[in-house]
Parts: sequence; C-alpha cells; structure tokens
Amino acid sequence: MSSLDDNLVAIALACCLKVKTRKRKIWSKHWLRKRQKYSHVNLMKELALEKDDWFNYMQMDHDTYLELLSQVSPLIEKKDTCMREAISPHERLSATLRFLATGRTYSDLKFTTIISQPSLSAIIPETCAAIYKCLGPKYLKFPSTQHEWEEIAKEFERVWNFPHCVGAVDGKHVKIVPPPESGSFYYNYKGFHSMVLMGIANAKYEFILCDFGINGRISDGGVINRTTFYDKLCKGHLNLPQENKIEGSEKVLPYVFIGNEAFAMRTDFLTPFSQKDLSYERRIFNYRLSRARRIIENVFGILVSRFRIFQTAINLLPRNTKNVVLACCALHNFLRAKCIRYSIPDESDEQAEDNMSQVEQSLAGLQRGTMRNTPNAAKKVRDTFMNYFNNEGKVAWQDNV
Repeated sequence: MSSLDDNLVAIALACCLKVKTRKRKIWSKHWLRKRQKYSHVNLMKELALEKDDWFNYMQMDHDTYLELLSQVSPLIEKKDTCMREAISPHERLSATLRFLATGRTYSDLKFTTIISQPSLSAIIPETCAAIYKCLGPKYLKFPSTQHEWEEIAKEFERVWNFPHCVGAVDGKHVKIVPPPESGSFYYNYKGFHSMVLMGIANAKYEFILCDFGINGRISDGGVINRTTFYDKLCKGHLNLPQENKIEGSEKVLPYVFIGNEAFAMRTDFLTPFSQKDLSYERRIFNYRLSRARRIIENVFGILVSRFRIFQTAINLLPRNTKNVVLACCALHNFLRAKCIRYSIPDESDEQAEDNMSQVEQSLAGLQRGTMRNTPNAAKKVRDTFMNYFNNEGKVAWQDNV
C-alpha cells in the first residue's frame, strides 16, 4: 500500500472517530415500562362484560375477536429476551384494530396502548399483513369455477333483480400523505394525493376482489386496465359461464360485470346509457343497473364508517398503506361472515344516495370517462338487457322510480 493510501485511510479513520453519536438519555420512558398497569387491555377486560361497549370499542363482538386473535397469533407472536418482555399478540392485535377503527396517529395511540411510537410503527403494518395473510385466502377468495360465478349471479337476480350479473365494480381514491420526493406521482384530478382501491362486490355486500396500489395520477379510465382482473377478463381467463337463457325468458344473454361511466363497456361489462337523450326504456335500464351496482358503493360506505382510517390521509409508506387497506377489506368480509351485528346499509333509494354522498367525502370516486367508441356487440348486449327489463323482467316499482 502506498503512503498516499495510508494517509487516506488515516484521514477516514479520524473522521469516523470524530462523529458524535447521539446518546440515549434513558433506555425507556418510565410510564412505558408500566404497560401492564396502564394499557387499554385492562379496560378491555371490563368491556368484555358489556357486549355493546366491547362492540363499540373493537367494531366486533368478543367471540369474533378471540377467533381472529387465534388465527393471527402464530404470525405476530414474539419471544421474550433478556432485555425486555415481548409485546403480546393480544396487545399487538388490539392496538392495530384501534388504529384501523379510529384513524389515530401513532403518537396519539401510544398513550392508550402504552406502546412506544417506534414500536407501533413496526407492529401495526406487520399485524395488518398477518391479518390479510390469514383471512385473505378464505374470505377474499376470487371465484375460479363456473359454479361459483353462477351462484353469485343467482344471488344478484334473487335480491337485486339483475340476472347474469357476476359482480359490481368500482374504484375509489384513498387519501395518503405522499412519501418524500414523490412529486406529483400520487396527485389525482381531485387535487389531493391518493392510491386507488379497485373493488368487486357480490350481492351480499362482500368483496370478491380487491386490487390496491395504483398511484392516483393515473387517468381514472385507465386504472382498471392495470389490474390483473381486467387483464384476465380481456383474455377470457376468468372461466365465466357460457351465455344462456334468462329464467322466464327466451332471451340468451352473457354473464356480465356492471360498473359506472368510468369504465369502458364490453359484452361482459355493462355500463349505463349516457344521460343525454335518455328514452324511457333507457332510464329504466339505468335505474336497474344502478340499483344493483350500488352494492359496491355501500361496501365502501361500510368500510368508511367502520374503519375510520379511510377518513384520514394515511401517513405511511406505500407498502405499509397497502397492508392497512387490504387488511380492512379482508376484515370486512370476515366480519360479514362472523359478526351478526356488522351492519349493512338501509335498502331504500334515498338512504343509498346519502350513503354514496358520505363515501364521496372520504373516498373520491373515479372520474367519469370521456366519449368512447363502444363496440356494436356490447351495445347489442345492453339493448337486450334493456328490453328484458322493460318487458318480461319488469318489476312493479320501477315505473314509480
């Protein structure tokens, strides 16, 4: 090694030795060491005796919480060390659920959980990922067989009088605090930063698909084009049933998804007629489609009311934001299946409009698409549905609406 190299090494070592490291004043704050005494888990022991209060606090009943805890515990349990006692799965899950239910910041949540802010910033995303990993495969399962699609279609026809419908599709902008140096990457047409949540719902207010993570700057009409779902739909890989006759009619129709004007219409994806020059028959079709499609709007409404994290701008890294949002979607389906008190919205048309208005305040909808050249085959399918709704598929109250 040359003398010049020796000098450079010496200078580098000298610089390293001169760097002053920040000395920690205390290992842990005194009140944080009293977690067993002051933590909200002590309150939860008392709330377990009061069913209504427990539900209001955790957004689920006690038995449902215990079942969820048993499923996620193996993924979030930590071992005690010689330095400190590990935070239990119960404390980790309850803190995470309170974060989702209230939208409180880590710096605020630490005072009720008695868990430090740095620990919460690691615990909550990790627990959300565990929730989605445990619940997703069972409660967010995307249909893969023709029989599963047919069961969804039967439910739409029975409850919402829309035959051959296999899902209501919509997307929402979830507000976020943009990560550093992201510029306008997440900036959307509404004037705030967001990531887009695409959802498909069945007739029972349950997600059958959630796709989250597209940056808000992408044109709303093109959001769905970037999803795996739409790619498979265009390639015919969803294994949808073959078109057949509607029960009680001679009309042969395909199985379709339904959405609003933000999406391009296809033979397997129906959207409403333009509001310009609507005939009576077209207004009837738009009403019938809207009545079935608002299911997905109501699902988003339940998310907003139950998980108030959606009423804030989520201040996490994008990968952690994805864990949080997908955990909420999986929890929604889990609670719909397990928790009787997990509410569904009022069925009336007036209440539905109120629900949509409340959702829009927290989750902005996708912008309506520009004029498109709709394929004639798709127009023909829509016209056949329109004729069905105005004739043999007519319902008694549609004329009044």
